[in-house]
Amino acid sequence: MQDRDPDFTSGLSKMGYVHILKDKFDKLYIGSTKNLNDRIGHHEGGYTHSTKHFKEVKIVFSQEYPSLSDARRIESWLKKLKRRDYVEQIIKDGYIKHTLR
Repeated sequence: MQDRDPDFTSGLSKMGYVHILKDKFDKLYIGSTKNLNDRIGHHEGGYTHSTKHFKEVKIVFSQEYPSLSDARRIESWLKKLKRRDYVEQIIKDGYIKHTLR
């Protein structure tokens, strides 16, 4: 019998993603997920409570992390900053400079 990665065989990814969405009124949303494509589909379809009132939502940024817990820690850190200018700079630069300790 072949050795298999249990996360691969169960369909779960070890990776996590931080993503930033923007709507047509420039409202921003910061989130994290283990499946970026599915999560964006939920946002675009209005199935996510926190973004269902956003109009014409689009993804403007995403960054991959080794695990969902790492991505959630970065998401939490960004939300605690409450700094739109910093989030806009992340979007412009194309990456989050903050590292996990």
